[in-house]
Amino acid sequence: MNPLLIILLILLAVSGVGLIIFILLHSGKGTGVSDMIQSSFYSTQGGTSIVEKNLDRITIVLAVVFLITIVALMFVYPQGTISG
Repeated sequence: MNPLLIILLILLAVSGVGLIIFILLHSGKGTGVSDMIQSSFYSTQGGTSIVEKNLDRITIVLAVVFLITIVALMFVYPQGTISG
């Protein structure tokens, strides 16, 4: 296998799993996993916004990496060119 293909596939897998994890960490209406984590770290309402902003930033970065990797795979290896 081509090293570029291996790197792109690893990036795709890591960003995909990371996206799943960080999307599940988001709280819907104040009852998510992130609220449980926040309550242990912060006792005031000011700390919750910092955790949510960082969670949003990480999720956006992972989504961008995922999309760029898919587009790169599409251009570098068009349909039918990867041989097993």
